[in-house]
Amino acid sequence: MSTALDHSPFSSPFTGSGARTGVVVSHGFTGSPHGVRAWAESLAAAGYAVRMPLLPGHGTSWQELARTRWQEWHAGIDAAYLELAAECDHVVVAGLSMGGALALRLAATRPVAGAVVVNPGLVIDDPRAPLAGILKFVLKSTPAIANDILKEGVDEGAYPRTPVAAAHELNKMFKDTLRLLPQITAPVRVYRSTVDHVVSDASVAALRRGLSNAPLEVIRLENSYHVATLDNDAPRIFRGTAEFIRSVVDGSVVDGQNPRSAGASRKETADD
Repeated sequence: MSTALDHSPFSSPFTGSGARTGVVVSHGFTGSPHGVRAWAESLAAAGYAVRMPLLPGHGTSWQELARTRWQEWHAGIDAAYLELAAECDHVVVAGLSMGGALALRLAATRPVAGAVVVNPGLVIDDPRAPLAGILKFVLKSTPAIANDILKEGVDEGAYPRTPVAAAHELNKMFKDTLRLLPQITAPVRVYRSTVDHVVSDASVAALRRGLSNAPLEVIRLENSYHVATLDNDAPRIFRGTAEFIRSVVDGSVVDGQNPRSAGASRKETADD
C-alpha cells in the first residue's frame, strides 16, 4: 500500500562513532525527496549526517519545473554538500536517476569520499531530445514516465507531465556531466536494475567510458524497476550503501580490494 507522499527535504546530524561522515542524497527528475526518503532515513539511522534537499522546480508543479535551469538543480545539491563539508570529515554523495548524475557532478567537482548511484541517467535515448530546445516553444509537456516500480501499490509522487523545457535542461546537464566524468577519482558504486523502462543501459555504458580514473562497481538488481529505492530491492540498496560508506571512509578491504584505489578492477555483481 502506498504511503503518504512527503516532498519536504530531510536533514539529520551525525550521531555515529568514528570519523564524522555525511551523505548528500538527491532525488530524480520530476520526482521529490519522497522517492529517496527511506534511503536517507536509513543512513541517518546508521549515524550519518544526511542532507536531502528538495531541488528547485520539484515537489510543486510541472509548470514551475519548466521555469528552472539545470544549474539551479546543481546549486541545490552543491549547497547541501557544502553544509555537510563544514561539519564532517568525509562526505559521500548518492542519488537516484537524475540525482545520480548530480551526485556524479559533485564527485567530479568536490572532494568526496565516494558516490552511490541508483539507475543513474546520463543519456536521453528519445530521438526528440536534440530538438527539445525548439519543441519547448510549441509543445509545453509530454506524458510522464512515472512509477516505474515492480512492487505493487507504490507511488513515487512524480509529476503527471514532463515539461519539455525542463527535459531540454536535463539533456544539457547530462552532456555537461559526461564531460566531467574523467575528473572523478573517488570510488563509485552503481545499483542497476536489469529491467528499467526509464533509463537505458546507454547511461551505464557512458559512465563506464567516462569514469577512467576511479574504481567502478556495478551491482545488478533483479527484482526492481527504475525507482529501485521504493521497490523490492530497496533494503539491499540501503544496507549496501551503509557498507560502501564504511569501506571508503575506513579504507577497509572489500572483496579483496581497497575501494579507494583507483587501480581497483571494475566489478559487476548480482549481489551485495
